[in-house]
Amino acid sequence: MAGRDDGAGPSPQEQVRALYDDAEAKTAKAFERAVGTTSFGGVMARSAENVAALSRVGSDLADLALRNLRLAGRADIVRLSRQLHRTEDKLERVLQEVEHLRDELSARESPAHTNGSDRSRSARRPAAAK
Repeated sequence: MAGRDDGAGPSPQEQVRALYDDAEAKTAKAFERAVGTTSFGGVMARSAENVAALSRVGSDLADLALRNLRLAGRADIVRLSRQLHRTEDKLERVLQEVEHLRDELSARESPAHTNGSDRSRSARRPAAAK
């Protein structure tokens, strides 16, 4: 330390900082060159394809495991949902038809209550049929 002049050179912290900045700049330039090539785009595209394929394989594997455990999987739930909607639609059509027939029946019965002659005719029919 006897040969060191206090005001002449940078401090050790400044030297480390300068080395760090220089390494960071060189690394940034190297990454920019790597990213700028067409092969990097190809690698990224293949990586994305691989990630998508692995996620699909994982999903199929989970469905297969549930199926082997005899638990309802996603495909089973979707199929049951469709069947349930079809059954609900059929039930709604039956309900509408029942309401239509009920209205028709009440329309037929209302004139019979106002006119007593229709009732007496219906009472005579079974006797005439004998």
